Amino acid sequence: MASFQQRKAQRLSRADTSRKGALDERAAPVVQLLNGRARFCTTSSCSGRLVLAQGRDADAGGCEVQKKNCAWLLVTHEPCAKGDVMTALEKATGDVVLKFEPFVLHVLCEELRDAQLLHSVAIDSGFRNSGITVGRGGKIMMAVRSTHCLEVPLSHKGKLMVSEEYIEFLIHVANRKMEENTRRIDRFYKRLELALEAGGGANDSPAPEPEQNRSVYIRRRKRKTVQEQDAHTSPKDHNEESDPEDDTESILDIFAEILM
Repeated sequence: MASFQQRKAQRLSRADTSRKGALDERAAPVVQLLNGRARFCTTSSCSGRLVLAQGRDADAGGCEVQKKNCAWLLVTHEPCAKGDVMTALEKATGDVVLKFEPFVLHVLCEELRDAQLLHSVAIDSGFRNSGITVGRGGKIMMAVRSTHCLEVPLSHKGKLMVSEEYIEFLIHVANRKMEENTRRIDRFYKRLELALEAGGGANDSPAPEPEQNRSVYIRRRKRKTVQEQDAHTSPKDHNEESDPEDDTESILDIFAEILM
C-alpha cells in the first residue's frame, strides 16, 4: 500500500482536469497552505458560485456550460447583477433554477487527528456542515462544507414564473450570501494558519470540545447513500478531481453536530 506521501505526490502531479483548469482565486490561499504541509493534500475545491441551472429534459443547445444532468445558463464566482441573470434567462427552454453554492473543500489527511484539527477549525469558522470520512482502506478525508445555500426555481418549460422584481430580490440575497461566504473563507484561512502553527504543522491533536456543546455519532453508509448526498457537488464541478477509488469503498462517517 502506497504511503501518504507517495499518494500526495502522485495526486499533486496530475493535471487539473476541471473545466476552469485552475484554482478559484479565493480558494487558492487555503489550498496552497494545506498542500504546503506534509500531512495534508487537497483533492477538490470550489470557492463558491452562483448558478442558473436548466434541467436535463430541456433543449440545452444555447447553453455555454454543460453538466451531466443539466445545463448551466450562467455560472459566476463573483457577485452577480440583475442584467446578467435576465440575459441568461432569455436562453431558457426548460425548467431553470437559481442556485448559490458556498465554498467546499476536500482534504486527504495522513492521520485522524489531522482531520480532527481541520474539522475543529472549519466548525469554528462557520462551516457547520463539515465532516470526516474514513475509507475501508484507511484513507481519511475531511470535507469543509457550509449550510448557507440558496435554490429557487425561476422558470418552467422556458416560461418565467416570477417577476423581475423578485429576481432582483433573489440576486440581492445571493450576493449577500457570497459576501458572507468570502468572510468565512478568510476566517477559515486565518484560524487554520494559527492552528497549524500552534500544532507544529498538525502534529498535535486539537483541543477537545466541551461535551455539552456537541454530540458525536458514528454510522456506516453504503456507496449509494454517499452518491445521493454528494450528487450536487460532483468533483468535476470543482477545481480538482477526487480519487475514483473512494467511490468503491464503504466509508465510516464521523460528524460533529453543533447544538444551537
